[in-house]
Amino acid sequence: MEGTKGRVCVTGGTGHIASWLIMRLLENGYAVNTTIRSDPENRKDLGFLTSLPGASQNLQIFKADLSNPETFSAAIEGCIGVFHIAATIDFEEKEPEEIVTKRSVDATLGILKACLNSKTVKRVIYTSSSSAIAYHFKDVEVVDESFWSDVDFLRARKRVGGSYAISKTLTEKAALEFGEQNDIDVVTLLPSYVVGPFICPKLAGSVHLALAMAFGEKNYRYPLQAVHIDDVARAYIFLFEHSNPKGRYICSTEDVTVERIYKFLTEKHPQFEVPTLDSLKEIKARKIHSLSSKKLLDAGFDFKYGFDEMFNEAIQCCKEKGYL
Repeated sequence: MEGTKGRVCVTGGTGHIASWLIMRLLENGYAVNTTIRSDPENRKDLGFLTSLPGASQNLQIFKADLSNPETFSAAIEGCIGVFHIAATIDFEEKEPEEIVTKRSVDATLGILKACLNSKTVKRVIYTSSSSAIAYHFKDVEVVDESFWSDVDFLRARKRVGGSYAISKTLTEKAALEFGEQNDIDVVTLLPSYVVGPFICPKLAGSVHLALAMAFGEKNYRYPLQAVHIDDVARAYIFLFEHSNPKGRYICSTEDVTVERIYKFLTEKHPQFEVPTLDSLKEIKARKIHSLSSKKLLDAGFDFKYGFDEMFNEAIQCCKEKGYL
């Protein structure tokens, strides 16, 4: 039986965010097309998707590649909405930033053109990132959707993760501009570090980074902002079903300082060996801007999960999957 709310497309279906969103869309009465990278030797086990409740009737899986945007057309055909989540994440920066950015922009514009040509897609939600607003020179404590990361600054600094931030910033700008010029409804969602449980087999990168102290690693990203995976999935569906969303929406709830994660782990999970706070003086001194989700809240959305839930559930999931 076809989903009662219509068919939508989710790109990048095997990823952390996309797989969770697919699960929630199926539960909410949608039929879902999703895209995955080509796997000629069928090495990928897609059981975590095909075994989802409702998947046998309402989930179709298509092969598509960001390097060839035309491959997304079949998955988009007949859909009423598209959630574009697929992205190249290369924090090790094995490829030049210019190549990563061009592929991201070209793929997104190609997908938007397919949405335009479909004549059925009513709204596209592009997945941006808090990294598209975080890097700028303004001396403020809280940032909102009016801020954009300074691409020239990122290129000059060549900082870790800079390539990703640049590609997200320029791709989001291109997506919004395409929507305005072609009269297609494009909304962007900007989540911070997405923490919580995950159904995909691979350890979610954002979970790994947020739990670096529990993993016994030294390359901490603290302080950072975080949001629960289920709140992110709910935000996608909320914005898709909203009568008139406009532009960008930050999706973040928690500021995670080194003191806060230290206190949480020592009190709630004493089995982990963590450094003393005195040894983390350099990290304690770091400051970042807080992210405001006021626009999303003012639109009528409500967050359901807090710090303890997202980190407890992430730790439990990592244990169950053998990562911790």
